[in-house]
Amino acid sequence: MTLLVTGGTGFVMSVLVRTWLEQNPASNAVILDRAGLDGQAERYFAPVRDRLSVVIADICDPPQWEAALDAHDIRFVVHGATVTPIARGSAAEAKRQPEAENPSRIVDVNFMGTVHILEWLRRQRGVERLIYVSSGAIYRHHGPDWTGEPLPEDGYVAPLTLYGISKFAAEMVVNRYADLFGLSAASVRLSSVYGPMDRATESRNFRHVPNKVAHMALSGETIRPNSFEPVGDYLSSVDVAEAIIALLRSERLRYRHYNIGSGETATIGDVIAWAEERAPGLTVEISPSETANIIQDVSLKDGMWGAYDIARIERDTGWKPRSAKQAFHEYMDWILDNEMKGE
Repeated sequence: MTLLVTGGTGFVMSVLVRTWLEQNPASNAVILDRAGLDGQAERYFAPVRDRLSVVIADICDPPQWEAALDAHDIRFVVHGATVTPIARGSAAEAKRQPEAENPSRIVDVNFMGTVHILEWLRRQRGVERLIYVSSGAIYRHHGPDWTGEPLPEDGYVAPLTLYGISKFAAEMVVNRYADLFGLSAASVRLSSVYGPMDRATESRNFRHVPNKVAHMALSGETIRPNSFEPVGDYLSSVDVAEAIIALLRSERLRYRHYNIGSGETATIGDVIAWAEERAPGLTVEISPSETANIIQDVSLKDGMWGAYDIARIERDTGWKPRSAKQAFHEYMDWILDNEMKGE
């Protein structure tokens, strides 16, 4: 039983691959990625490396990888290869529009890369399920209509960025291929993810608030947010991996789209308070945007920025995220063991 994961050398997908192999000792995994394993990924995959194959190729050039994938008995596919051009978090980053640097590449990888995988997949006879990894970026900035309700999968879809537009378009193509060719397929819309293996890569160089706070706290750096009030539905990559595997294993999926999030929001102040429990003496200073090292818009508290409704995945799989504070503390422990040991 082999799992194919595109984009599997990066952040969330690498955690998915290792979790799959640890939970299924008799299984194998294949990664298709433009990038090979960097030093951190080599160390991370070391315990399961004998059951992992890595195909280094561009998702947008199928002749580079089709024959290599055909050589494996692939039963499940998670398509996570993507370009994530996001710039937020500091004054300098907030002024950038990274989408303008190479807009066609975003559309090629995020949309046409999905089409290429679907074209390969529809010719296979043994694949049991496809999970397409989408994003909360497909949602609009505000909603639901009633204050305090988590954001459901139906409605409120209005992507504004090339990233969100390409992800939503790819979701629709996945749905149509599923209907045309009898595929069992679903898309997952991730909230703001941080956690193990969150690092800068060629396709993604962005860190959500929990990542930044954890690293600053552990390194003794002064944390200077522009406010304690901004929120996010923050979820660990470990929980995301468990959720996707639960969908792969589910006997029946009743929906085409599933939110994966914590189901609630945490403020920057909450995250900093969690960090202080593990790093007593942490220095925190509210700062103007010009000098802040964590910048979030205080007005963005709902829509794609708020809590995601996770009732669908809970009903279909029984999956539930860990408590937000527990997941954050375990991430801080992971950083100490895997990124700061020996420093």
